[in-house]
Amino acid sequence: MIREINFDGIIGPSHNYAGLSPGNLAATANAGAVAHPRAAALQGVAKMRANLALGLVQGVLIPPPRPNHEWLARLATDYDAAPPHMKAQALSASSMWAANAATVSPAPDTVDGRCQLTVANLGTMPHRSHEWPDTLAQLRVAFGDERHFAVRAPVPAPFGDEGAANHMRLCAAHDAPGVEVFVYGVSGGPFPARQHVEASRALARAHGLDPARTLFVQQSVAAIAAGAFHNDVVAVANERVLLTHELAFEDRDGFHADLRRLLPEVEIVEVPAAEVSLADAIGSYLFNAQLVTPPDGLPTLIVPEEARANPRVWAWIEAHVAGNGAIRRVEVVDVRESMANGGGPACLRLRVACDPATVDPRFLVDAHRLDLIAGVIERHWPETIGPEAIGDAALLVRIAEARSALVEALGLTELQG
Repeated sequence: MIREINFDGIIGPSHNYAGLSPGNLAATANAGAVAHPRAAALQGVAKMRANLALGLVQGVLIPPPRPNHEWLARLATDYDAAPPHMKAQALSASSMWAANAATVSPAPDTVDGRCQLTVANLGTMPHRSHEWPDTLAQLRVAFGDERHFAVRAPVPAPFGDEGAANHMRLCAAHDAPGVEVFVYGVSGGPFPARQHVEASRALARAHGLDPARTLFVQQSVAAIAAGAFHNDVVAVANERVLLTHELAFEDRDGFHADLRRLLPEVEIVEVPAAEVSLADAIGSYLFNAQLVTPPDGLPTLIVPEEARANPRVWAWIEAHVAGNGAIRRVEVVDVRESMANGGGPACLRLRVACDPATVDPRFLVDAHRLDLIAGVIERHWPETIGPEAIGDAALLVRIAEARSALVEALGLTELQG
C-alpha cells in the first residue's frame, strides 16, 4: 500500500550560523549568532512526534560526518590549515534540510513501476556541494530494495539541482498517477537562481516520466529576488491541493491552465500579494509548510510558529480555514533554530510515496524510536556553538562522537563513516 512518508533530517551536532547561503535572507541575517544544536535537534524530534500524532508515517535521515575531511583533502588542505570560510563550509549541518536531498518520483508515475530517487548535486553553494556522496550512500541503504526503488547519482555539474525543494507532485491520491511539476529559475536579480532547467529535464528523463504529465515551470524572478531561494518558499502541493503565492511563478496563468487541464480536480489555493506580501511569506515561511493528508482525510498545513506570529499571515490562514477552504486544519510547530538558518518545516523533510514495508525499517520511527533518538541528542549534542568555536578541536571531537553514538543507537553501522 502506497503511503506518503516524511523522512526528516535529524539536525546534526555541528548546527551553526555561519551565513553561508547567499539569497537565504534568514541565514545571512543570523550569520555569527550563537546556535543551539541540542535544542535544534530536539525541536526536530518534537515536530516528528506531532506528525506521528496526526497518524502520518515518519522516517529519519541521519547527519553525515562533519567536518567533511575528504572534501578538504580534495582541496589540498585539512581542517587545521583551511581558512575560516572553508572550515565553516566543511562543518556545515545543512543536510538537515532533507527536502534538498533528492527528487522523488513515486512508482505510479514512472515507466518501470519503481519509485525513482535522484540525489541532488547542490552545486550552487560550496557548503552544500559536498553533501551528495553521503546522501547517496544513505538513500541506497534506506531504499535498497531494487524491486521497488531506483536510487540514482546526481545530475552532472554545472546544471544545479536542489532536489525536492523545487519539485511538486499533484494527484488524486498518492497511489494514482500524478502530474509532476519541476520549478526552475532563470534569474533572481541579486541572488543566484539555483535550479537549472536542464537539471529538471534530466531528472524527468531519468525517472521515466510521461512527458504529457510533466510540467516545467519558471519560478518568478521577483520571488527569487525577494529571497525565495527555492520554490518551496512560495508554493507547496499535496495530492489535489496547490497552495501558492500569487507571485510564485513567472507565467502564473499558463501554469494554472496546464494544471487544470491535466488534473481537473485540482484545487489551487492562491494567496493574494495584497494580503500577504512576498516579504511576509518569506519571513513567516507560510509556504515552507508541510501540506499533508492524515488518515482522517482532512488536508492539514503544518506551519512554523513564525507564521502565527505574523498578523497578516495568520489572518489569511484563519480566514481560509473558517471559510471551508481546501485546507481544513492548521498545526503549529516550533522549529526556530532551523528557521534562523532559513529552513521551515518543509525544508526538514523529504517526502517519499511508497509502501512503508519496502523501506529499510531502521529509517522508520515510532514514539519509542524517537525517545531513543532524543536520548542520544540530550546526552551528546553540544548545547551551543558560537562563531569562535568553528576552529575548536575539542568541539570537532564532540561532534564526531555525537554522530557515532546516533549511528550505533539506530543500528546503521554501515554508515559510520
